[in-house]
Amino acid sequence: MPLRYQPTSESLEQHLVPDWFHDAKLGIFIHWGLYSVPAWAPRSETFVDLVPKRGYEYHFKHNSYAEWYWNTISIEGSPSHQHHLKAYGEGFSYHDFIPLFREATQGWAPEIWASLFEFAGARYVVLTTKHHDGFLLWPSEHPNPFKDGYQSERDLAGELTDAVRAHGMRMGLYYSGGLDWTFQGLGISNLNEFIQAVPRSEEYARYADTHWRELIERYEPSILWNDIGYPAAANAPQLFADFYNRVPDGVINDRFQIVPGRRGPRAVHFDFRTPEYKVLDSIEERKWESTRGMGNSFGFNRNETDEDLISTEALVHMLVDVVSKNGNLLLNVGPTADGTIPWSQAERLLGLGWWLRTNGDAIYGTRPWQAATGETADGIEVRFTQKGDAVYAVLLGMPEDGPVVIRGIELHPGSGVELLGFRSPLSWEQRSEGVAITLRGPATGAPAYGFRISPAPRLSTP
Repeated sequence: MPLRYQPTSESLEQHLVPDWFHDAKLGIFIHWGLYSVPAWAPRSETFVDLVPKRGYEYHFKHNSYAEWYWNTISIEGSPSHQHHLKAYGEGFSYHDFIPLFREATQGWAPEIWASLFEFAGARYVVLTTKHHDGFLLWPSEHPNPFKDGYQSERDLAGELTDAVRAHGMRMGLYYSGGLDWTFQGLGISNLNEFIQAVPRSEEYARYADTHWRELIERYEPSILWNDIGYPAAANAPQLFADFYNRVPDGVINDRFQIVPGRRGPRAVHFDFRTPEYKVLDSIEERKWESTRGMGNSFGFNRNETDEDLISTEALVHMLVDVVSKNGNLLLNVGPTADGTIPWSQAERLLGLGWWLRTNGDAIYGTRPWQAATGETADGIEVRFTQKGDAVYAVLLGMPEDGPVVIRGIELHPGSGVELLGFRSPLSWEQRSEGVAITLRGPATGAPAYGFRISPAPRLSTP
């Protein structure tokens, strides 16, 4: 008989992260909404890099996140404010983007997205159903109390859910529980205003709780991906218990609290942490998920160039690095208003998927090994994963001609070594500095090279 969860910490902590989420490794994040019409932000670093250098006030004024457009144009003199006046004029409000977005989305085909995400090797998808601007991507029975018609007439969330599941992927839903500028907080220009922008009224607590429950009942998502925080009066523990009882293998992120990943007596329950534009330094025992945009924005930013986007090689390396440390990668795409995924983003998804076609065995279904990192004798970084009795060693670079020497590991006599994508075993020899593997031909210029070693090797003692 399945466990019935109660809204207590003791009961909720009995929920284990399901194997499907451990195994999935790669998800696709989608930021799409009214902000996709102007699709503009200054070419700037993300807050992760910018705040330590210039502070919060500079960050909010020069915010690289295009999905924050409404807030950024509310800061007089900001680059986005100046752009908005020049592009749309003094009297054009953010809400004037609503008819433009509705018209643009009429021809959107969710099947195209789902096909692309499947080819990219994603195992789950997370859609922003409501971002900080408060606009809903589904026809809710609980509309915004301040803005008439402030939601999509077409069921964008539902149609994408159906398409994603038809392609064998899991569907997750994002909801901005901690910010909704239609309630309060617009014009955030410093850290104190950011904290004060979180709605604390009973009305908003009921509104957010009703929406999450509507999304769960209507779409039964596999992931509740909240952002910025959640009102205490909304009773998150009860929501979590009801969600688990309806979707037992669902997972919940750590952003139902304003400080993600908080631990201690005031912590809010979560299944996985969500560092943003970061990769952890070492293996984390608790499941985590690194999330980032293709460039320095999540929403599409027409102001970015191809040079601003992460390269396919760097994406492959990031995925391998994250997975070796017990994480998943939630990689964002920012479509245009009409649902087109720009080629510069699609090209990277295709490249990542092509690499996974050959090397996915080192990624999917794996778990961390005794060590996450290593290197070759010629200085190429190595990441390790494990599945069953095999260890995978992935080189984050192209090896030089001659044997590949992976430092710090010892193979058992009779061990088998294969280059992923080729069935025939490779010859190897144990040396004092590590194992030397002889390739059958020259390196082909791939972003990374995966080796399967079975049975699992031992770590060398220094």
